[in-house]
Amino acid sequence: MKQIVVLGGGTGGTLVANLLAKKLKSKEAHITLVSASNRHLYQPGWLYVPFGRQDPRTLSRPMASLLRKRVKLVIGKASQLDTESQQISLEDGQSLHYDYLVIATGSQVAPEDVPGFSEGAQHFYTEEASFKLHAALEEFRGGKIVVGVGGLPYKCPVAPLEFTFLLDEYLTHRRIRDKTEIIYTFPLNRVFSIESVAEVAQPLLEQRGVTIETFFNLEEVVPEEKLARSLEGTELNYDLLIMVPPHRGAKFLQGHPIADEQGWVKTDRSTLEVKGCSNVWALGDTTDLPISKAGSTAHFEAPVIVERLAARLRGANNDQIPEEYEGHVMCFLETGYGKASMLNFDYSHAPEVAEPSHLVHYEKMVFNKAYWYLVPTGVL
Repeated sequence: MKQIVVLGGGTGGTLVANLLAKKLKSKEAHITLVSASNRHLYQPGWLYVPFGRQDPRTLSRPMASLLRKRVKLVIGKASQLDTESQQISLEDGQSLHYDYLVIATGSQVAPEDVPGFSEGAQHFYTEEASFKLHAALEEFRGGKIVVGVGGLPYKCPVAPLEFTFLLDEYLTHRRIRDKTEIIYTFPLNRVFSIESVAEVAQPLLEQRGVTIETFFNLEEVVPEEKLARSLEGTELNYDLLIMVPPHRGAKFLQGHPIADEQGWVKTDRSTLEVKGCSNVWALGDTTDLPISKAGSTAHFEAPVIVERLAARLRGANNDQIPEEYEGHVMCFLETGYGKASMLNFDYSHAPEVAEPSHLVHYEKMVFNKAYWYLVPTGVL
């Protein structure tokens, strides 16, 4: 019986494991999912925690409750991958052999990459940090807030924009918006990497009195001076600094032959095969693909991997497998005041951003609740 190992218990890994269990007969393969945690986290919900609009305790579920019975769950962190011997070593000393491997280890924040970041900046990209930021905002009484991106790439690309829009709404409801200056920074020459999105977002920022600072690549934070300095030489003073921290791939992948120095796995954009390894695939945040690091990316990649892996297991070669990933991504753009827009795009088509509406915001709220029942389980 063939051994399939899925590394990672996030959206991509959980979905792949469940779809494989549904697709393959029990006599064809044994499926193991390795998760670093016994909890599955719904990370998009962290956006709302700082504003008191989401209880962080509702944003996780036991991993075992989301998996089909055929999937064996192993809790542990990968420490080494040997693609020659097809062996995975875990930090606790366990060793797993695979015939087929799916890497879905996501990304991790690396605030240590920016001097002073950990001491001087807040963010909402982990469970703990989002709740800490909630406390900081509750104590805020006015002043200068700098919001921005501390390094590229990072997951959930529209989140900094969404946060800024929600921050404006939050401060308005608290009646301290007129006492607060908001500055939004971005590393490129516009407010978002995709031009069609920037063209919609920038006027909204300007309408709400947000100061825009582009070409701001964060070099260091000086906590004692409450100062953020960019590589370009720009210096911004702040009372509250909220920056997306730099991101990296999993530690055991950083500098690995199948990845770059930051741990992003070298992945074929169409087949999702790891380059140089015909029996290994990657999806989600961990890839080096030029697309959004977002849950929906993994959602659309997972069925392609499952079809290709199943066909390979059953003896097909690449030329006989038609399923390919076309870069499909779909995500919401929260614009505050009960409105949102939708982005839907792929490798060949830039997103067309519709006028923000109450309906799309409502759809996002419904999706946040329905996620547990539809996405990681493979129903949707």
